[in-house]
Amino acid sequence: MSEENPMRRLKIAKVTVNIGVGEGGERLAKAEKLLERITGQKPVRTYARVTNQTFGIRKGLPIGCKVTLRRERAIEFLKKAFDAIDYKLKASYFDNEGNFSFGIKEHIDLPGEKYDPNVGIFGMDVCVTIERPGFRIKHRRIRKTKVPKKHRVTKEEAIEFIKNMFNVKIEGD
Repeated sequence: MSEENPMRRLKIAKVTVNIGVGEGGERLAKAEKLLERITGQKPVRTYARVTNQTFGIRKGLPIGCKVTLRRERAIEFLKKAFDAIDYKLKASYFDNEGNFSFGIKEHIDLPGEKYDPNVGIFGMDVCVTIERPGFRIKHRRIRKTKVPKKHRVTKEEAIEFIKNMFNVKIEGD
């Protein structure tokens, strides 16, 4: 009777929800309110890194907002997000480190969300980071170290974890 090593268990480290508006002002304020209502957390503004004259964007201008969810909030939001995309993901959404991202075209696809003409319709990106216990060595301030190869999360492990945890169908295996 062999027990699974607790240090090999996968967990969802964080879920980052991002709405890119492309401009500041009233539309960005509406996106922030919407994101706060959906996630239950106050969003942080994201700023342009470079100037792009064709889109009228200057470096340093606010162009979007994001929220980082952890623990139970992350899992609850993921359940709603997977419901919005009918519990289907493509294998190409996963990277080689076990993280994955997908988009929700309209926020009204989320369960419990209704169309509000004052807000409009926003799409959003959902990025999920999957880790094992012990990944703190990668982020800590003192004695930062690389995670050993055998302890990293592979694409196949992440796909299997998401299949089992959320009952999601992976297309293009």
